[in-house]
Amino acid sequence: MSPIEVGIDQVARKERMTALVDAERDKRIAAGFAYAGKVIQFREEDKARITGAATLAGFAIGQGALAGNLLWHGGVDPFEWITLDNSTIELDAPSMFAVGQRGAEHERAHIFAARTLKNMTTIPADFEADLYWPARP
Repeated sequence: MSPIEVGIDQVARKERMTALVDAERDKRIAAGFAYAGKVIQFREEDKARITGAATLAGFAIGQGALAGNLLWHGGVDPFEWITLDNSTIELDAPSMFAVGQRGAEHERAHIFAARTLKNMTTIPADFEADLYWPARP
């Protein structure tokens, strides 16, 4: 095999491994994060919902919503979130804002872990091992 063919093979392997690392990153982000002893899913649709509710919570805090007020969202029932195990947790505005912050950090940590792997000269074959990624919930 010529040096050019070896180089082409190395580039092709790096591209395949990079795509696999991205898929692992996305899977781990979607699996969610721990909050109040529960796991909050963070798939794309969850991310949008959490971002929206956390933004609403931030505005409510800015307008004086206090810890313990479960009606901060303007509804007639206490604000609740459905967790991975299909149970619910009640969240006041500061707690919902914290869920948004935790989700953002969860995603950021996984993006940087994936970047570290992709920056390696050779991505390890065991890149799916937990040792390369932030702790699971």
